Amino acid sequence: MAVGTEVRERYKSDLKPIWCPGCGDYGVLTATFMAFGNLGLKPEEVVIISGIGCSGRFPAFTTAYGFHSLHGRTMPVALGVKAANPNLTVIAVGGDGDTLAIGGNHFMHACRRNINLTYLLLDNNLYALTKGQASPTTLPSQTTDSTPYGSYENYVEPCALAILYGATFVAREFSARARKLADVIAQAIQHPGFSLVHILSPCVTFFDTYDFYKQQVKELPQDYDQTDMHLALKYATDMEHRWLGILYRTYKPTFEERVQSIKEKAMQRYQNVTLKDLLNRRRV
Repeated sequence: MAVGTEVRERYKSDLKPIWCPGCGDYGVLTATFMAFGNLGLKPEEVVIISGIGCSGRFPAFTTAYGFHSLHGRTMPVALGVKAANPNLTVIAVGGDGDTLAIGGNHFMHACRRNINLTYLLLDNNLYALTKGQASPTTLPSQTTDSTPYGSYENYVEPCALAILYGATFVAREFSARARKLADVIAQAIQHPGFSLVHILSPCVTFFDTYDFYKQQVKELPQDYDQTDMHLALKYATDMEHRWLGILYRTYKPTFEERVQSIKEKAMQRYQNVTLKDLLNRRRV
C-alpha cells in the first residue's frame, strides 16, 4: 500500500537530516516512515534506539520517541525499553561498525533471546562518521584510510550471523529501493520475534557503492523457501551477488513470552508465601 506525503510528514521532526547529499540513510529514513504509515503506527507508539555514527542521528529526525545511546550499546537499551513496556514498537538502528564490532556481543545475544523488536542495520562497509576506517563489513578488496592496501580481516556476514544465533526474521535490502525496503521493514515490525533488516546503505563520501551494488543485487527467486535455514545461509553468504528480500523466517517463543511464562510459574509456586516466610527460609 502506497503512503502519501502527508502521512509520512507526521513522522518527521523539525530537525532536518544533515547526512551528506546522496547518503543511503536518506532512503532508509523515507522507507521507515512509509512502513510506519502502512502499518498505521502512531508516533507515540514507537521508540527508536540508536548507537553512534551516521545512523546514530536517526531518532532526532522523527517524531517518535528516541534514545541516542552509546557506542555498541543499542541493544541493551532497546531490550530494556521493550521489557519495560512490551506494547511499544521498538526499532533499533545501528551501523555495521556499531553493530558488529564493539556491539557484536549484544547483537548476538539479542538474536538468541528472540526479543520482539526490529533491528535496522545500515551497512556502508566502513566507519563513515570518523572519516572512513575499515569496519567488520569492509570488503577484502576495499581500501580505506586505515587499510590503504586493502583489508587484512575477513568480512563478517550479518545475515548469516543473525540466522546462526537464532534470529527468527532476517532480510536484506538496498537503500535505493525505498518502496521495497518499506515493505520489508513493515513485515519485520509485524513479525513476533527478533527481526534483522540488513540494509546496503552506501556512503557517497568515503566509499560510494551505488554502482557496485546496482550490478550485484538480485531479487530472491519467486519459489524461494524462507523457512529453509540452510538455503538462507547459502544465499546470505553468496559474495557474487547480494540477494535481496526475506532470507529467513521462522517462529519461536519470544523473549517476552518466556519471561512471562517464568513469572507465572514463580507466582504459582509462591502464591501463598509471605515475605516473612522467605526471610525465615534464609535465616541461619
